[in-house]
Amino acid sequence: MKLSQLSINQTRLVQYIAAMADIGMTTKDGSNRQALTEEDQRGRQLFLDWCHELGGVARRDTMGNLFVRWSGSDNSLPPILMSSHLDTQPTGGHFDGVYGVLAALEVIATLHDANIATQHPLEIAVWTNEEGARFAPAMMGSGVFCGALEQADIYQSRDKSGVTVYDALVSSQQLGKTPCQTFPIFAALELHIEQGPILESKDLQIGVVTGVQGMNWFDVTITGETTHAGPTPMAMRRDPVQLSATLLNELYALAERYGEHARLTIGDIKALPGTRNTVPSQVIFSIDLRHPEQNQLEAMTADFYALCQQLTGDVAIDVSSVWRSPAVHFNTRCIDAIENSSHKLNYRSLSMVSGAGHDSVYLSRIAPVGMIFIPCRKGVSHNEAEYASPEQLTAGANVLLHSLLNLTDASTH
Repeated sequence: MKLSQLSINQTRLVQYIAAMADIGMTTKDGSNRQALTEEDQRGRQLFLDWCHELGGVARRDTMGNLFVRWSGSDNSLPPILMSSHLDTQPTGGHFDGVYGVLAALEVIATLHDANIATQHPLEIAVWTNEEGARFAPAMMGSGVFCGALEQADIYQSRDKSGVTVYDALVSSQQLGKTPCQTFPIFAALELHIEQGPILESKDLQIGVVTGVQGMNWFDVTITGETTHAGPTPMAMRRDPVQLSATLLNELYALAERYGEHARLTIGDIKALPGTRNTVPSQVIFSIDLRHPEQNQLEAMTADFYALCQQLTGDVAIDVSSVWRSPAVHFNTRCIDAIENSSHKLNYRSLSMVSGAGHDSVYLSRIAPVGMIFIPCRKGVSHNEAEYASPEQLTAGANVLLHSLLNLTDASTH
């Protein structure tokens, strides 16, 4: 069989996903395998069992990240890495992260069935606590691996029950001996559901991800004066809610001025003291600004600060910067490999920017990275209703397979 005709085994891929979904199944047919729990441990062990059947050699680092390696014809070369995560949200679906890991496994199984050896060694990585559902921050394992987060600090992060990351690594038997640090990587590929509605709305099969939006998070506190709702005339109030309404309207208009790629989200808002018949003393809300171009994101941020300064007066506006993640542009060679593979396989594709964060954001700091998206029904993710069809899963896995073959020489043995 010619390499160009090689295709993954859809039945086996679907079976992998179904078997993993049986671990931590929720009452609504979702998944609950939060990081470093018993369910996460069982899911990881099932994955390792499958890898061992295919001759993979596993190692675990001091952040619990799993790496499984298959030799190439020239093991002096750095590996091609396929990676994602197996941990889920408390009421997550069967595909977020999990699909990327198990599709990578299916790629290995397909090459194994066809007796094909790649020149570069191949590795699958499973990153610890990508979701951030149990421990903060998200993308924890890849963050430490790439040097963006300090392991000593991360070890002290606690879940809602007070359990530290270090204690959870020990109790779940995921604490490895290999130091959590980078090693040479020839290329890193991640396959993922889109987690948004664009591909489905355009009836497309593949998203060729060119990068990830930059993200700036802020907390805004607007402070006025608490008074009784009845006796105090409207014109004599220092009402933070009234100023909040003005500010929010102006912010949505600001986001629209920056075009279709700009994003503004007010995800959390509350008034204090929060009683029905009292003018609040404060309104506190979060702001999430995003844009795929870093210069545009910084311009949006500057306009946001200027707007707050312009509106502040008797009612004060205080802005606190919470988190910043610069825009990421993926590697051209990896993007071309994905784009060419999608074209040769006759899949309908679109170049696009990811609106969500992924482990590949950190990986792009230390290695050439490419990402592949497939549609998910109605764009729903982080939800038990998350779904992608077998045909969609197959298309993405085939693009992953041929993108890998596009990046390295391969031959039968």
